[in-house]
Amino acid sequence: MSVEGEGLEAGRRVLELTSPLALAGISIFFFTTYFSDFILVPAKSKAQVVRALEERGFQFEKRAEAYVNPAAHHNRNKSSTSSFRPMSPSTPPPATVGELQARTFALLKRREIVPRVDANLRLISCAGRRDNPSNFSTDEMGLQVVVTKSLIYQPRFLSLTLTENDPASLLLEKGLIADFDFDHVLLGKRDDVLVPIILDLETLPLEAPGIVCGIADRLAGRTDGAGLTSAIEMSYLSTARTGNVIVEETDLDHGK
Repeated sequence: MSVEGEGLEAGRRVLELTSPLALAGISIFFFTTYFSDFILVPAKSKAQVVRALEERGFQFEKRAEAYVNPAAHHNRNKSSTSSFRPMSPSTPPPATVGELQARTFALLKRREIVPRVDANLRLISCAGRRDNPSNFSTDEMGLQVVVTKSLIYQPRFLSLTLTENDPASLLLEKGLIADFDFDHVLLGKRDDVLVPIILDLETLPLEAPGIVCGIADRLAGRTDGAGLTSAIEMSYLSTARTGNVIVEETDLDHGK
């Protein structure tokens, strides 16, 4: 599901989107891209997800083929039941996002999952250009050169999201952009440096709900107990093995 979150900062948008699903016990994969947010949910939970988002004020816009807010296999453990089935907790589900946050970090602590940060891994968020139809072929060729060169250098971190309605969205290492004409090929700001905080989630079952929301509430929600003087701007990238919290380099010490 694609969600456009106009009027909300990225961190708050992650929290607004994931909290109703987490409280409903729905497991998700979450991707923040240059243009939109994408939520991957179990197919059988689609109706429940739609209802939860619409109750929060999101509406489906046919023109954009996305939800909008008008106000603004791999080494991961599977349960013995369907890997998409929400877990049946032995205790009642959390009643508030704050309670869910506390449970999330308690779970991470029990499983000895600690954030891994390499301050030398500096990223840039950018996207392919599609602003001039007459230059479409040139723009597409330029993007292919960027991706090919990036792969040749065997980057430590590279995220590429391709969708039907948006231009390609990338997270790539800042050191790579010197090898091509960034401003003519890509949209983005070369000086807005991001750093990933990586959580190894291999020991958690695929259907564990609430991880994204719990982390977003701690960083972007300014929940009591976080020890933060201000909310941290963040985005999120789910993979089969990890959860990647993407923060601005200047916020790194607060986000760890």
